[in-house]
Amino acid sequence: MGPLSWYLKMLDVRPLYTKSISAGLIYAAADLTAQMMTMESWGSLNIIRTLRMSMFGLFFLGPAQHVWFNFLGRILPKRDMTTTFKKLVVGQIFYGPTCTAVFFIYNAFLQGESASEVGSRLRRDLVPTLTGGLMYWPVCDFFTYKIIPVHLQPLMNSSFSYLWTIYLTGDNRSLKSTVFVQVDGIWRSI
Repeated sequence: MGPLSWYLKMLDVRPLYTKSISAGLIYAAADLTAQMMTMESWGSLNIIRTLRMSMFGLFFLGPAQHVWFNFLGRILPKRDMTTTFKKLVVGQIFYGPTCTAVFFIYNAFLQGESASEVGSRLRRDLVPTLTGGLMYWPVCDFFTYKIIPVHLQPLMNSSFSYLWTIYLTGDNRSLKSTVFVQVDGIWRSI
């Protein structure tokens, strides 16, 4: 049994567990990639930051993807153009903003920010990040909903998240901060 056969079997046997582990590993890889792209020396690698990103994938994103894609697959089971666009719009309105807000809140609280600081961060950075995502996620979602079977959609979404996470964590010169977002051409920590 090859790795692909094993993975597909695990999706049948333990779907939530498999999707969660996959998301955790992909988020860790994305964070490590982003750090390696900007680090000046190997000693500056921030493993705590990578663990935080991995835990986000493992405990939030993997389970959220499992529930979301199964839910959409049940209520909108077709893959025609109309249904695909319905899924895309619903995802852009509900799933994307929710995941992004939870991502900001999760990272802020783990960095020790107060509730008022988290609120300020959300007011400042959520809309610009979501606006930036409108250039990326609709294309990814269209491909995912139109072509990929429901049981593999979380893996595809996590794979697209790999690139998005690198964008979100990009140009991070201060390893104290977990994530940076570009707002009006200026990189701001979140």
